[in-house]
Amino acid sequence: MRNYPENFDHMLAAWNEHDLSKVRGHLEKAVAPDVHFLDPNKDVTGIDAFVEMVHEFRTEIAPDAVNSRASGVDGHNGLYRYNWAIHSKGELVLTGFDMCMTNDDGMISKVYGFFGPLPELES
Repeated sequence: MRNYPENFDHMLAAWNEHDLSKVRGHLEKAVAPDVHFLDPNKDVTGIDAFVEMVHEFRTEIAPDAVNSRASGVDGHNGLYRYNWAIHSKGELVLTGFDMCMTNDDGMISKVYGFFGPLPELES
């Protein structure tokens, strides 16, 4: 049984879309118009900026990448977390962790991403 909103699948589809004219359509089903996305490399607000970020990823950074969730999705009170992975030509390129928040309409309003695994506990 799924424990996360269907729009999470639409956001993932946007990252995997090779036809750039379809990215916005996926995101309009996934994110709020004022969505905020923050990771170690990007800090964008709004669906237009999110679309541009995905276009840049698809055309300049990783045109042949496949993005996937690498864990189940854990959630409560409109907050969700999951691990993800990016593969290119069958090779693992990057792993990470996202925390997302949904608004009262169930749309993703915030995405906070981290790259790599959590650090080991210091002694």
